[in-house]
Amino acid sequence: MALPRFTTFVCTAALLLGGAAAQAASGNSNNNAHQMRGDMQQRRAACAQMPEASRAPCLREIGAAAQAARSGDLSSPGDNTYERNAMARCEVFKTQQDQAACQARMRNSPASGSVDGGGVLREATITVPARQ
Repeated sequence: MALPRFTTFVCTAALLLGGAAAQAASGNSNNNAHQMRGDMQQRRAACAQMPEASRAPCLREIGAAAQAARSGDLSSPGDNTYERNAMARCEVFKTQQDQAACQARMRNSPASGSVDGGGVLREATITVPARQ
């Protein structure tokens, strides 16, 4: 029962952050501020519809997103961000060979599965010559 509430909260927070990022990126600052206030009111109304346990974090997230948008710290992730994160996950491997294999899997290998199914599996085939 708690998982659907949490999922709803996470989705709402993502929408809030995305909306705030779009607001921060728009041109006219006066119009932007007016739109931002209207959007915040809509988001607060959406938070009011949430269960009480999720309401306070939702409102905090709206405030944090608005503050970040005003200061210009709010940005949306791009393709480069995803690639950097994927490569950073490979840093856990100790040897250069293992890190290189991990990076190859992240860049070029076929993937199967899903997050809902427990994870995304990446496959790589490495041919090692037989000893002579």
